[in-house]
Amino acid sequence: MDETAIRALLDSILAPWVKELRLMPESVAEGSVTLRLPYSDHLRHAGGVICGQVFMAAADTAMVVAISHVMGGFSPMTTVSLNTTFMRPIKSGDVLITARIQRRGRNLVFGEIDMHDDTGELAAHATTTYALINK
Repeated sequence: MDETAIRALLDSILAPWVKELRLMPESVAEGSVTLRLPYSDHLRHAGGVICGQVFMAAADTAMVVAISHVMGGFSPMTTVSLNTTFMRPIKSGDVLITARIQRRGRNLVFGEIDMHDDTGELAAHATTTYALINK
């Protein structure tokens, strides 16, 4: 998938509230996709840092895009697990979310996601499992 196809995918499959994150393609490689989460004050909670829920929604979305990229297009799938470790707070600046496929089986896909702040520091790391839904 190229950046145009990723934009079209994001426009067509995301829930309206996830679209409000304004995720955009940054780069594509074999087995991975990087999305940019543009900074916005409305992503922060009362403590002044970007909410963990934002990171988890962005990570989940990035992995759906990465799986779609590897499969040559979107197919129905569902998140089985998403385990996130928050390593440093982000108060401002864009976030880069890189989702990598670790293993693709017949029914399950395993992956990992790294989220970096605008200085390149790792802010959060997630591992995930998705079930491919056969029609």
